[in-house]
Amino acid sequence: MAESLKEKTAKGLFWGGLSNIIQQLLSLVIGVVLARKLTQDDYGMVGMLAIFSATAAALHEGGFISALCRKKEVTHEDYNAVFWTSSLVSLSLYVILFFCAPLIADFYQVPELIPLARFIFVGFFLSSLGVAPRAITFRKMMVRENTIVYITAQVLSGIVGITMAIKGYAYWGIATQTLVYVSVISLLNFYFAKWHPTFTFNFAPIRELIGFSSKLVLTNIVNVVNNNLFAVVLGKLYTTHVVGNYTQANKWNTMGYSLGSNMIIGIAQPIFAKTNDNPARQKQIFRKVLRFTAFISFPFMFGLSIVSEEFIVILLTEKWLESAHLLRILCIAGAFIPFSTLFSNLLISKGRSTTYFFSTLALCIVQLGAAWFSSPLGITVMVWIYTAVTISWLFVWFFLARKNLGITILEVGKDVIPYFLLAGGIALMAYEWLMGIPNMYLRFILKLFVAGSTYCLALWLLKSTIFKESIAFLLKRELNA
Repeated sequence: MAESLKEKTAKGLFWGGLSNIIQQLLSLVIGVVLARKLTQDDYGMVGMLAIFSATAAALHEGGFISALCRKKEVTHEDYNAVFWTSSLVSLSLYVILFFCAPLIADFYQVPELIPLARFIFVGFFLSSLGVAPRAITFRKMMVRENTIVYITAQVLSGIVGITMAIKGYAYWGIATQTLVYVSVISLLNFYFAKWHPTFTFNFAPIRELIGFSSKLVLTNIVNVVNNNLFAVVLGKLYTTHVVGNYTQANKWNTMGYSLGSNMIIGIAQPIFAKTNDNPARQKQIFRKVLRFTAFISFPFMFGLSIVSEEFIVILLTEKWLESAHLLRILCIAGAFIPFSTLFSNLLISKGRSTTYFFSTLALCIVQLGAAWFSSPLGITVMVWIYTAVTISWLFVWFFLARKNLGITILEVGKDVIPYFLLAGGIALMAYEWLMGIPNMYLRFILKLFVAGSTYCLALWLLKSTIFKESIAFLLKRELNA
């Protein structure tokens, strides 16, 4: 069983990593084209509505995917009840938000948001239709199939978004892209899950799941608020132009740290749930994933931070230069976010949804208060404070993990700090040595090459186990192919 679990974890990380790399490359191409065609105001319009769509999505998902993952035996009746509950809840939410669109527009004092909101909000209803089949693919760790799902959705939605942007539809192109994306995901999840709903309305399974899932819903809503509070505060106190710059910077930062976070989400919770009866084995797996997260997240995000200006100007043109300065700071916070994802997945797998909720709620309150009180000092200071709070909160996550896993601060430090110091030191060295190169293109290439090659060489000389195992696994798959 241990070997089987190890193989599942390795394959999950491989496919999760491959999926994320391809998705980020596609997002890069699509994002560059859209950013060159659209303005800060276009992104700002959509950014102002993100919190409402994401909150509604959290409500219709209901935490059912995680609840079903934890359940020992799952039947068709369970999935069917989840399908109809999610669909009915999301339809009700859409009707409410449809009539609330004028109030949202009044809050921001942007009348154009009324029709845009009513259009964008259709997306969370379409997404709700795929909750039950997504629960099946997640529970079965069908990471390869999920790779196909999300890449296909990204390609098709990207084509639609780019076409509409070229045709001059402005922010409507971004909105339509989102709707196509969630629609394709829902359809393909049904295809791979090999499941379909039936017209039998038995909601008894929901009563069994709701105790655990309801706390996850509240937590997800808090997470949504926390992730989008800057757009709300900026939209209320500043202009759509400022919101657009922040939205652009945060989009690239999110794409960056998602490389690590999404790999973890794909395997962590199912693996932890399967090893709840073996604490020693679970701790061993947790520490290994922790090291892998540090191995991937620090060099990638610190690398993106030191080339943020060149990256933005070369790809998106100088009109987005303001967002480059924000991206440099956000990447520092982004380097630590995958660790929060890992800790939270551990808590969920342990059934500690209440603990997870209160920790996330406290973080949201602190972030919201910090953003509001620092807003007179400007967006740069706000982002620095956000970064400091994000990193500091890892100690809270560690404390909760220690209680539920028996891990010590020395063990976490031993797993994480070497990669932090190595990646951070190399990034600073590359930035200081090469920042004086006048040619932006050459500077961009050299920063990445010097930092990346130095990091790999250092890991090889230090005989890093994670580095060697990753190379061996990739070579093994290459040979098998």
